[in-house]
Amino acid sequence: MTARPEPRSPRRRVVLAATEPARTLVSAGALAAGLPLLTRAPRGEPHPVLVLPGLMASDVSTRALRTWLGRLGYPVVGWALGRNRGPTEEVVSELPLLVDRLAREHGTSVSIVGWSLGGIYARRLARRAPRQVRQVISLGSPFGLAERGADRSPGGRAYRRLAPVSANGRISASRTSLARGLPVPSTAVYSKWDGVVDWQACRQEPGPRSENVAVRSSHLGLGHDPAVLWIVADRLAQPRHEWRPFERPTRFGLGTLFPPED
Repeated sequence: MTARPEPRSPRRRVVLAATEPARTLVSAGALAAGLPLLTRAPRGEPHPVLVLPGLMASDVSTRALRTWLGRLGYPVVGWALGRNRGPTEEVVSELPLLVDRLAREHGTSVSIVGWSLGGIYARRLARRAPRQVRQVISLGSPFGLAERGADRSPGGRAYRRLAPVSANGRISASRTSLARGLPVPSTAVYSKWDGVVDWQACRQEPGPRSENVAVRSSHLGLGHDPAVLWIVADRLAQPRHEWRPFERPTRFGLGTLFPPED
């Protein structure tokens, strides 16, 4: 079982939340500076990639990430469901249909990249239809929360305010099990500098096909942080039946993008 996340100090939580916008701009600047290095990112077999936005965000928020993946040769799409207001009836019914359509159109399984709440959706989809999902990459997704009431992070409070529009808990109900290994390869990207959700809730139980990878990004910068883009590219490049854990790059100074391993 995954240990229940330990709460961060209130002061650190406030500081991280208050500096989220500024640190997001730092990630954007790092992306601009790191573009020449990112051209060396791994490329793999073209296959469909679905990118899901976070709470209260839309496909606009994932445009940089999707553009990047498109340049790497992947047929990538957003969810096209407007603003993510939580697991509404539309989301619960439409997402499985979207994954099924992409898998049938391309004749192969779909990789899903989910940012924050989008990563929780992605893990649910992988459990529901493992034959249609190739792998899951979550970006700052608090799927390891023991219970919603125990989460005092800004993201948790926002989610509770939107709870009345949820679909009878079909997705938002107990998320503890989502921290366990999935039936498909999964990579959980997290940051100890996350000012929106508790980083400890964004980690999964490590296993033969499940891993946690740390970055230095803010929560709002995860979609364009150069380290995150490298991780996503590297994971998507993994051969379908020969998945291996992520190895931090060491050449060209890329190792500086990643914090020391725990």
